[in-house]
Amino acid sequence: MKNFLITGGAGFVGSHLAEELLKKGNSVTILDNLITGKRSNLKKIEDKINFIKGDIRDQKLLENICSHVDGIFHQAAKASVPESFDKPKEYHDVNVNGTENIFTQAKKYGIKVIYASSSSVYGNPIELPINENANKNPINPYAQTKLDKERLAEKFSKKGLKVIGMRYFNIFGERQSKEYAGVVTLFLELIQKKIPPKINGDGLQSRDFVFVEDVIKANIMAMESNIDHAFFNVGTNTSTSILELANIMIKAANLDIKPIFGPALDGDIKFSLADISLITKSLDWCPTKTIQEWLQQKLCEK
Repeated sequence: MKNFLITGGAGFVGSHLAEELLKKGNSVTILDNLITGKRSNLKKIEDKINFIKGDIRDQKLLENICSHVDGIFHQAAKASVPESFDKPKEYHDVNVNGTENIFTQAKKYGIKVIYASSSSVYGNPIELPINENANKNPINPYAQTKLDKERLAEKFSKKGLKVIGMRYFNIFGERQSKEYAGVVTLFLELIQKKIPPKINGDGLQSRDFVFVEDVIKANIMAMESNIDHAFFNVGTNTSTSILELANIMIKAANLDIKPIFGPALDGDIKFSLADISLITKSLDWCPTKTIQEWLQQKLCEK
């Protein structure tokens, strides 16, 4: 049995990760300031975890926690693209400086770190699908913090830190928040109320949607691997347009409505599609559930 620290463990991905690590017989410590994370996300496991309310910018707190753990899954971050335009300094402080604190303590205690990067580091890609060596051109402050974190990871890896960055594409699943790439959550809420979903822009922008449970498996496989440093795309190598997504939901709910359209969002990329050949080859990982399958199941439950 190992003791793992999950930063942001009361969030969408972090809470699923905690559940899976416990199933595997590990002990779990969660560090979360509960600004976007929710204690309710942990209700199934609250009596099995060590929960600490705190901030990744608190070096002394991190040092005390990290001296007792065997590995770190770093999921904590501020993750709203629109908000990042209004609060770029805060986003840098939390996402970049906070991550540097994590890496510093992990290096000190010889702890491997698997952390959440993002497909947003690529910006608007020149070629599809996007492989890990593609140009990095973030187009919003949130994405810039993700690229800055990758530069930190490279810097610390040269000093001996075992660190792997997982470039998440658009994750979907239970407990997804509106802040975290929340188009699926927003559409579901509206459609379950029989209200037409609102699309920002023309709806032709496409995303690579990946199931949260597949993302969790990728994180754990990366931690258990013998790989010391890498960046991996975590997607499906399939894409769905936002208009197609809305129509899939409407059809699955058997509703006679049509999406409505609004202005495009600032800092929103047009197309996204992951090349997952590296993670498939390196970790023997592959996605198992499509967003179409999950939505059909989800909407049929209602």
